[in-house]
Amino acid sequence: MAEYTPPKVWTWDQESGGKFASINRPVAGPTHDKELPVGKHPLQLYSLATPNGVKVTVLLEELLALGISDAEYDAWLIRIGEGDQFGSGFVGINPNSKIPALSDHSFNPPQRIFESGAILLHLAERFDRFIPSDPAGRAEMLSWLFWQMGSAPYLGGGFGHFYAYAPEKFEYPINRFAMETKRQLDVLERQLATHEFIAGADYTIADIAIWSWYGQLVLGRLYEAAEFLDVTSYENVMRWAKTIDARPAVQRGRMVNRTFGEPELQLHERHDAGDFDTKTQDKIAPES
Repeated sequence: MAEYTPPKVWTWDQESGGKFASINRPVAGPTHDKELPVGKHPLQLYSLATPNGVKVTVLLEELLALGISDAEYDAWLIRIGEGDQFGSGFVGINPNSKIPALSDHSFNPPQRIFESGAILLHLAERFDRFIPSDPAGRAEMLSWLFWQMGSAPYLGGGFGHFYAYAPEKFEYPINRFAMETKRQLDVLERQLATHEFIAGADYTIADIAIWSWYGQLVLGRLYEAAEFLDVTSYENVMRWAKTIDARPAVQRGRMVNRTFGEPELQLHERHDAGDFDTKTQDKIAPES
């Protein structure tokens, strides 16, 4: 491999970037005018079932499972591979052009919330669920929530990109990010050795956020890298991941805005609880 010498001034090569090159560009702002649809519920979610998107749909389904009817929501599909995130309406609620984004119409005017961690915190505080009430517990939970927000880019944009999506395989970045991913798994392993859930005895939004990335990783759902990372050696992480995966609300949340995998697990849009029974892709006739 020839050594790369950076130019004095970097310029964007639109042909580089691998499988997901089309979703990245070096400038912000909209590329086209497109209004976002608005459904009947106060909570309007615009997302895709990536790990960051799954965080929010899992929490919403958990809130609904508790009987909190005000957590009903419309989930609209944002196809990032087709550039939906660069439409003017989406940029209006997330200037960073990343999913998920939430518009809360219980405020007047509607309140935008972007960044998955901010959405989790907004919903947990609004409904007073999955967030500790005591100051010490809240501080511990927030520490782990923000740990996930800071750590996952190494897993997704680092390890996942170079191991699974880069147009060529290079040993140095794969080794560098595999090492960091395993270090992070060891952080979780040590914490979960003495705690049932991430922040203690209770299931919180920190568990939801971390499970969406690291739980799905050890369950073999991200990057086809479970064997490579020897995930079964993290016994406490595996125990925790399986416990959360068995929750019915988690199983429903994984389905929302999903466009890949088994058709019966894909619910492209969700506007009512009954959609899980009637509108998954295996129940929808293909377009002619």
